[in-house]
Amino acid sequence: MADSGRARGGRSALTIVEAPGADADEEREIVRGLVQRPRRLPCRLFYDERGSRLFERICELPEYYLTRTEHALLAERAAEIAALAGPAHLVELGSGAATKTRLLIDAYRAHGGPLAYSAIDVSDSSLGVAAAALTARYPSLAVQGVVATYEAGLAALATRVPVEGPRLVLFLGSTIGNLDPGETRQFLARVRATLAPGDGFLVGTDLEKDPAVIEAAYNDAEGVTAAFNLNILRHVNRRFRADFALDSFAHVAFYARDKRQIEMHLESRAAQRVALAALGLEIELEAGERIETEISRKFELASFAAELAAHGFEVARQWTDAKAWFGLTLARAV
Repeated sequence: MADSGRARGGRSALTIVEAPGADADEEREIVRGLVQRPRRLPCRLFYDERGSRLFERICELPEYYLTRTEHALLAERAAEIAALAGPAHLVELGSGAATKTRLLIDAYRAHGGPLAYSAIDVSDSSLGVAAAALTARYPSLAVQGVVATYEAGLAALATRVPVEGPRLVLFLGSTIGNLDPGETRQFLARVRATLAPGDGFLVGTDLEKDPAVIEAAYNDAEGVTAAFNLNILRHVNRRFRADFALDSFAHVAFYARDKRQIEMHLESRAAQRVALAALGLEIELEAGERIETEISRKFELASFAAELAAHGFEVARQWTDAKAWFGLTLARAV
């Protein structure tokens, strides 16, 4: 692990957590995903520097209801969340630009805290931008950025980059929906294992609604989501010396009602062969064959509360907006 120093007195610090064997694990995951049927790529590969910028644009699109709905809900409930959770060091998984996080920081400052904020993200560029913006806005706030996967970052905060006092872990944006049911169970178990009894966990979940509304959010008129989806191939080309031809793939997104999830794919426009030289891999794609790049599951609050309870959390409160499009759940580790 490379550490640029701990954040104190309004300064920001960036820590890079390198889990042993992480690169090899990722390479095996990519190879396994591309040789299986149906094929898939891990969605975290979206978030190189260009992909992070494109996602910020997606969050501003009129069709993409998720960000503005969650933002409005947080604005309405931030003071209540801070009061219920109590004094805490805020730890955010996947901070992005940390725009919504400011609502909670403001609410905590009204109660005399928090004293520190840590963000865990795989994108060092996003963390750098967010850290600079937060320290400029809150000169007295200590900001720590941890470049790592969620699990590795949480483990680091529990050991090598210690956090003092109770924590409130933030997992916003319905990012949990990117995990399939098995991955969700593993993730919740790992999060709980890093928390002490009484630590908080605030999760944003996109809720079930009219499929037409959901599908529009992933098929915007400007084509920003399509560009974001295709950028995953550009990222793979650069990192693994691959030769994916971006104009040979089409963005496809649809709501699978039986699974209660949106699915994003890249569809091969023609039969083609693709090489990933750094991985020693060649694949042959048929015309119309798809590579899954992301799922986004939609939830019911009651069933999500039951899932949390099964993994050692007690739900303190749940909130939703007037349309019941998005939910926030505050839970505590028990």
